[in-house]
Amino acid sequence: MKRILVTGAFGQIGSELVPALQNKYGKDNVVAMDINTPEVFDGISERFNIMDKQAVVDCINKYQINTIYHLVSLLSARGEENPSVTWDINMTGLKTILDIAVEKKIQVFWPSSIAAFGPSTPKDNTPQHTILEPTTMYGVTKVAGELLCRYYSIKHDIDIRCVRYPGIISWKQEPGGGTTDYAVAIFYEAIKNGSYTSFVREDTVLPMMYMDDAINGTINLMETPRDQLGGFHAYNLAALSFSVKELAAEINKSVPVNVSYSPDHRQMIADSWPKSIDDTSARQEWGWSPEYDLPKLCQAMIENLKQKIGS
Repeated sequence: MKRILVTGAFGQIGSELVPALQNKYGKDNVVAMDINTPEVFDGISERFNIMDKQAVVDCINKYQINTIYHLVSLLSARGEENPSVTWDINMTGLKTILDIAVEKKIQVFWPSSIAAFGPSTPKDNTPQHTILEPTTMYGVTKVAGELLCRYYSIKHDIDIRCVRYPGIISWKQEPGGGTTDYAVAIFYEAIKNGSYTSFVREDTVLPMMYMDDAINGTINLMETPRDQLGGFHAYNLAALSFSVKELAAEINKSVPVNVSYSPDHRQMIADSWPKSIDDTSARQEWGWSPEYDLPKLCQAMIENLKQKIGS
């Protein structure tokens, strides 16, 4: 039986991954951990700092955990505000989880990101194996994390699974400090105010994905037999790519929105990332296939946000 710990459980991905895992494995088999927990939560939750190794060990022992989804991380734009803290949280937290996984033979999922790429990476159809020279501390921690996971996988034969997420679009959590958050914020502002000021140019194209696809892909990867995978990879994961102008045009089909552009420091980060991703390995090795194209994504975002906001 899977006994699952999700760290960073109430962030953007965790807040939707946890209910999906509860639905699949049962609420008694999923523990949601975060440094901040909601007042109301339907399930098992634990509150502690990922830097507190003993607290992590105690939690794992208490619930007999055998699988960890380690999501704790400071994101790209917020990470640039305090690079030292970003390194400490992103890297020390990961190493803590991996060291415990070695001792207790625990399966681990850890998310990398397109932030692992950089200006020297090929922009179009970015390969699985390519140049990784990021220009943000968040990206540096993703490259270092990929290498650390690879080391532990080879050195200690630990079952570690990893994907490089593109920008994730979701209606349940408001933007939380990522460079791709414009693709979420524009929906909120379109419905609330009918206007949005983008912090990147209208021609900025980045890989994106609807949250439902990200959750389904993550769980599918973790359920794939290990011998079906080609050793440790930080798998490229792709769904769709579009510019801010194209996104605004699609939203305008359902909700009028006037978009202006005022690029800030996040433009440089966005310019360092790919426009499209080659995810052939994920498709071939574990059957990855997204369901949401741009029209379907926009329809889901608008319908759900109208109910959430009350517009």
